[in-house]
Amino acid sequence: MAQRAVAQKSTLKTGWIVAGLLLGIFIASIDNTIVATAIATIVGDLGGFDQFVWVTSAYLVASLAGTPIFGKLSDMYGRRRFFIFGLVMFMIGSILCGTAHSIVELSIYRAIQGIGGGALVPIAFTIVFDTFPPEKRGKMTGLLGAVFGMSSLFGPLLGAYITEYFSWRWVFYINVPLGIVSLLLIVIFYKESLERSRQKIDWAGAGLLVGAVVSLMFALELGGGTYAWNSAVIIGLFSCFIVLAAAFVLVERRAAEPIISFPMFRKQLFAGSVAASFFYGAAFITVTLYIPIYVQGVTGGTAVNSGLTLMPMTIGSVIAAMMGGILVNKMPFRRIMLFSAVVFTFGMFLLSRLTADTPTWLLVTDLAITGFGIGFSFSVLGISGIQEFDFRQRGAANSTLSFVRSLGMSIGVTVFGLVQRSLLSGRINEQIGTGGSQPAGMDLSAIDPRALLSEEMQSRIPAAVLEMIRQALTVSVAGTFGWAIIPAIGALIAVALMGGSRAISSDSATAKPNMKKG
Repeated sequence: MAQRAVAQKSTLKTGWIVAGLLLGIFIASIDNTIVATAIATIVGDLGGFDQFVWVTSAYLVASLAGTPIFGKLSDMYGRRRFFIFGLVMFMIGSILCGTAHSIVELSIYRAIQGIGGGALVPIAFTIVFDTFPPEKRGKMTGLLGAVFGMSSLFGPLLGAYITEYFSWRWVFYINVPLGIVSLLLIVIFYKESLERSRQKIDWAGAGLLVGAVVSLMFALELGGGTYAWNSAVIIGLFSCFIVLAAAFVLVERRAAEPIISFPMFRKQLFAGSVAASFFYGAAFITVTLYIPIYVQGVTGGTAVNSGLTLMPMTIGSVIAAMMGGILVNKMPFRRIMLFSAVVFTFGMFLLSRLTADTPTWLLVTDLAITGFGIGFSFSVLGISGIQEFDFRQRGAANSTLSFVRSLGMSIGVTVFGLVQRSLLSGRINEQIGTGGSQPAGMDLSAIDPRALLSEEMQSRIPAAVLEMIRQALTVSVAGTFGWAIIPAIGALIAVALMGGSRAISSDSATAKPNMKKG
């Protein structure tokens, strides 16, 4: 009886730890999508239309640069302290964002948020891997992956609701009570005892990595908009990225405790998982970006309608994430992910066939298939990417996986943004050249598609011309999904190269810390 009571108490405490991790993942992963929905209202309130890109870029750059650094530090000095640090920084940044009085202030505060966000998601996944035995890791990682998928897709709906019925400032304030609950659960219930030896921190590598990421992200964000791609500024930023990235590789190869250990990529399973994460991220981001544009710009729906339309994809991804967590204990990683990649590629193909007359039921079916395809990657790749490493390398491995997925999404946003705008302007110019017309003094081919979603812009355009634009917008969105099939196929190839490894059934071959709960 006494042993049973102790076991029940231990299970309860472990449950509270998982709840704390789930909340941390939720607020960190939902942040960018929820803010993207509110950005138009924020700009209308604070001004600075020419600077609003920094609101997203500041968070993304800080998060990307911090992810591999915090992952390595958690290997060296323990997970708990850096997960708590990430939560505290994220909440401080959220409070400051809610008090911002200008776009510049908001961008600075978003960078603080991003520092915290860069620690939360990868460390949370690593804590689960450390805490649970192999036979339970799949189920728990599937649960975390499901939350990750839900948060990234519920963000637009929640952001639209909060902005419409409360205030855009609550888009940030809502993180605080959730973060406090997560913090209390982790502080009270999660304890770790790890024998540590003083190690030298790779400050040179960290600095070069941050510089390289900042240069690349600024080049991608500013190129083609603020500055031309062939301008001295953009060429200079890309040149800085190449030089700093090359220097980073040289420094890491010689560092005693590198931020990113390149010998990790000699493991076929890890290398395949990382590559697949990049391609999945690059293709999937197109759906979350351009389905809302299609719903609002073509069918005349609202931001809330966009969120509801994405709901089937959310449900599909959650089901797949949970299934993936269960299946890893029954079949090789590659077999699961091959099925995932095929379904995902098929879903992207279906979306590439969108027309202005596509019925809603068919659209949501296509989205459900696409979401089901992507969902497996949220859980399965999180396990396959780190299972071959011991405790002192898991944080670095998991953070590298998260870093590369986010990098893929960032590059996807830029590349497919260029593709969509090019297709849109080309279609509009073609229609104008074959007898169409456009309002005097307005170059329709140069309009950002998001501007077409506003009632003010639409009111300035004659009905016949607006219909022409909607047709062009449909062609551009469907064409973008067609091009996004390429990284989806890239994910399929990367998965095929993962090897035939299965989930490990014992931790006997790897060092594991003494985990205490209570």
